[in-house]
Amino acid sequence: MVGNTTMSSRGVLGLRFNQDHGCFTCATEMGLRVYNVEPLAQKLFLGLDCVGSVAVGEMLFRTNLIAMVGGGNLPKFDEKAVLIWDDSQKDPTRRVVMDVTFSQPVVSVKLKKDRLIIVLRNQVHVFSFPNNCQKLFSFDTRDNPKGLIDCSPFGPILVFPGYKCGSVQIVDLETSQPSQSISPVTINAHKNEVACMALNQSGTLLATASKKGTLIRVFDVSSKKQVVEFRRGADPATLYCISFSPDSAFLCASSDKGTVHIFAVKDTQLNRRSTFKKMGFLGPYVESQWGLASFTVAAECACICAFSSSHSVIAICVDGTFHKYVFTTDGNCNRESYDVFLDMGDDMD
Repeated sequence: MVGNTTMSSRGVLGLRFNQDHGCFTCATEMGLRVYNVEPLAQKLFLGLDCVGSVAVGEMLFRTNLIAMVGGGNLPKFDEKAVLIWDDSQKDPTRRVVMDVTFSQPVVSVKLKKDRLIIVLRNQVHVFSFPNNCQKLFSFDTRDNPKGLIDCSPFGPILVFPGYKCGSVQIVDLETSQPSQSISPVTINAHKNEVACMALNQSGTLLATASKKGTLIRVFDVSSKKQVVEFRRGADPATLYCISFSPDSAFLCASSDKGTVHIFAVKDTQLNRRSTFKKMGFLGPYVESQWGLASFTVAAECACICAFSSSHSVIAICVDGTFHKYVFTTDGNCNRESYDVFLDMGDDMD
């Protein structure tokens, strides 16, 4: 999700891919839009009269269920509540099928086929879902204003910030019982605050980046050991998004430098190495693995990125632009398509 970043002139408040990266939601000052990725097409528009301005929109795969949190200038829903919208209901007055309200604002939401996960600034709550919605677990976190969290869509792993600066907590929802006390396992991933985190689809690998934004570290969730370290760049940057490819062979990352980097996770020999090593110089970059390939979007324009296939990457930006690039294992990267998704479906508004 893109959140707590500078809002675009087109009123985008949040962007988020669904679990298989085949669709994405665009939460705006004018309501909520849902798009199909390939082919790119607007599939749903819920306007101000229907849902008000929306801060968070989270799809459940390709179903009709969408989790929403109100926000922006003209909200219809409370920022302290998560609304589950069922667009298959013919009667508009019955499309809100669930309402979970808290005493403080909701900063993020994640949906799994059997779980609803709600993030507050200092807590994570896990509910059974969609039937017989009941709270199963609650976890305390350090201050988490951006609502950093991830869960594996095809696995039981849940990750969120730990108590210690730079740490990440890992919970296995499958082995945890609601009646038992849970002590999440902690990985000390960085010295600085964690700014971005992502699990692969099976929940076996975890990628993290700190607020410094120069390094991306990948950990084995089972052993809690670091597998590989990637260098995004030498200068500090704000990372917006990290995402694994469906087969976990590659990883992409976007930042406020306007560059989307692609790294090889499985065959790390494909990544570029520092030229300093060849020249015989010593320094912090000698053993760094730099990106296999990269492409650019508008600088300082927040965007989310994801793989649409093993060798193509999609970037969705808050300025309303859609970018698709295809890369090869020898580092070539070419644009395959470009569009302005916010201009689509205006006749539906």
